[in-house]
Amino acid sequence: MSKPILELKDLDVFYGPIQALKKVSLHINEGETVSLIGSNGAGKSTLLMSIFGQPRAADGQIIYQGVDITHKSSHYIASNGIAQSPEGRRVFPDMTVEENLLMGTIPIGDQYVKEDMQRMFELFPRLEERRTQRAMTMSGGEQQMLAIARALMSRPKLLLLDEPSLGLAPIVVKQIFATLRELASTGMTIFLVEQNANHALKLSDRAYVMVNGEIRLSGTGKELLVNDEVRNAYLGGH
Repeated sequence: MSKPILELKDLDVFYGPIQALKKVSLHINEGETVSLIGSNGAGKSTLLMSIFGQPRAADGQIIYQGVDITHKSSHYIASNGIAQSPEGRRVFPDMTVEENLLMGTIPIGDQYVKEDMQRMFELFPRLEERRTQRAMTMSGGEQQMLAIARALMSRPKLLLLDEPSLGLAPIVVKQIFATLRELASTGMTIFLVEQNANHALKLSDRAYVMVNGEIRLSGTGKELLVNDEVRNAYLGGH
């Protein structure tokens, strides 16, 4: 039985007087792909960002590899094997693809740059075609590939993905999820926040459903795909 690489215990998070997360508890085991689904504004992105301490948890604990990181710096967290591909991609627009990928190595140094960059180009052939192109001139799908590849350049033990399908054409979404499936097959641990419940649940070993800052349901991806409440709320009743 795999042990948890990440545990959230009774997490409370506020934005000023507004409580965004209420007693959230979940865990992710090593080698698992776990999704967090829910409607827009449910608190999914807040949960992901709170793992990095932005915003800080007001109460509760975040345990990573047995260590309480609730009050650790973002730099400490990144240097110890957690990487995030943020919502909205947030690539460096004036930098080339290669320069963006180099930025991903900051937490670990550049000793693996050559082999890891080559691996990213194998994973995302489009990036190799665009390697000297500035990120701002690329399509949304290409920028999303770059954001994921940049996160992978830090050789994470845990990859956090925030809405990787947001605003992308269906064919590009399929490509992104095919790549995530490939990453999962290598044993990478993935925590995916995603509004596209259908794609997320098909990819996931387990998943949680968030409503108004609280975890309402959890189960395997297969269980939640056929759950009536999930189907009616997030899968259009299908």
